[in-house]
Parts: sequence; structure tokens; C-alpha cells
Amino acid sequence: MNDVSLTYAHAMIDALERDATLVEPMQLAERIRALEWLEEWLDESRDDEPLGIRARSLHARLADVQARLCEALRIEIRAGKGAAALRRWRPALVDGAEGYDHLDGLLSDVFAFDEPTDPIAPLEPDMVFYQPTPVRHIFDLVERSCITNNDVFIDLGSGLGHVPILVAILTGARCVGIEQEHIYAGLAQRCAESLKLDTVSFEARDVRDADFSDGTVFHLYTPFTGAILRGVLDTLRIKAERRAMRITSFGPCTSIVAAEPWLTPVGPHQPNRIAVFRSCR
Repeated sequence: MNDVSLTYAHAMIDALERDATLVEPMQLAERIRALEWLEEWLDESRDDEPLGIRARSLHARLADVQARLCEALRIEIRAGKGAAALRRWRPALVDGAEGYDHLDGLLSDVFAFDEPTDPIAPLEPDMVFYQPTPVRHIFDLVERSCITNNDVFIDLGSGLGHVPILVAILTGARCVGIEQEHIYAGLAQRCAESLKLDTVSFEARDVRDADFSDGTVFHLYTPFTGAILRGVLDTLRIKAERRAMRITSFGPCTSIVAAEPWLTPVGPHQPNRIAVFRSCR
């Protein structure tokens, strides 16, 4: 480590040690940024450096605050008070914002998904590599699609289950995640059970074999393209001839969903934001 880098590290750690606000629960973004910087710096430093001792001590203190915050949120979720607890963290949507932020880090820690121990199966043609929907967009989805506890929400290609789990907590709706990868579906189911969310379930099956009969709201974060997407939309269109439904979409598949003549957009579509559609009857 050169002198300039070491001087900068000293100044950063001095500043973080003096910042008493970092241990306040609501200072989430600042605390996560501090933890990430400390982790990166410690990865590059020697264990016997006096500055490294200070950095590890500070990291342990902030990580303990974060762990206690996450456990407090888990307790509220298990007690049926998760909606109020999580809405305190309701993020502001910033036009053009992309990627993940501190709220995704918080919810990943709260949900505490196990790490997959077995290899993930190769993707079939037209299937897309799993990426979780950013948490701020799930809040937006719930608000703009007006999901209530009378709805049945189905996430098509649910991955590790972030969307069904959070929607269930925020709304009380019955939520189903359909995910072809058995490992992901199993991990998501264990998470839901650990949080005592009995309105959430996950099905490890090909979406082409799934039963959409009870669904009132369907979510797609571009889980597949081509013939699979075409087949799913055709199936939903047939179901929509007999009952009203809403479709929420995020990512590149939105342009294809928007072109469906049996769907009407709810409000103007904005780039990098959830799109909501209602079926025409």
C-alpha cells in the first residue's frame, strides 16, 4: 500500500470512527457504504497493521448494528407487523435510477437466504439468467397495481423469491412464485417458512406447466423471451377472457407485453420503472 493510499485510509477510518450517526438504525445507506468500504479495504490490507485492527473493530461494531436491525425486522414480520416495519424504509424512486441500492442489501440480510450448495441447472433456450427485482421497484409495483389481501399474486420466474415474499408482507395477498430451478424454489420456500409467511408458496416447475387459474396479478421481470414468453402471454390472454387480471412487467420484455392488444396500460410507462397493465374484457 503506497503512502497516498495509507494516508487516505487513515483519514477515512478516523472519520468513520468519529461519525456517531452510523450506529443509528435509520442511517442504513451510510452504514452500508461504510461497511462496504471497510470490507474492500480490509481485503487489501495486512492483518498485522495497527490500522487494520481499528478497521476490523469498526466493521464488527457496524455489522452488529446491522445484524440487530435485521433480527428486529424478522421478529416484526413473524408477528404479522412486517408491512408497517418495512414501509418505514419505503424508498423514493429516482427517475433514471438503475441497479440495486442499500435497501436491497437490507432485505437480502433480513430474508437471509441460504447459499445454494448444488450446481444450478443450465438454462434452456429463451430462458434468462436470474436477477432479483430491485426492492424499490417492488414497493412501486405494490402501490401502482393496487394489490390487496384479496388478490392472488403470481411471480413468473420467481428466482429466490424476493418479489412474492415482499408483496405478501406488504399486502397480505396470497403469493405464488413459479421457478424452474428447484434449488432457488427450495431456498425461497425455506425463507418464507422461517418468516412464518403462510400466504407465500413456491412451485418448482416449468412456467409452461403452471396453473394460472387463481391468479389476479402476474409479474414478469423478463424471466424468458421468444417462444416461452409468447406461450405464457397467450395462456394469460385466454384466462383473461373469463376474468380480469393485471400484469406487471419490468425489463426488456415490457415492450412485448405492452404490444398485447388485450392489455391496457395503467398510466404512462416510464423507462426503468415497473409497467402495469389491465386486461381488456
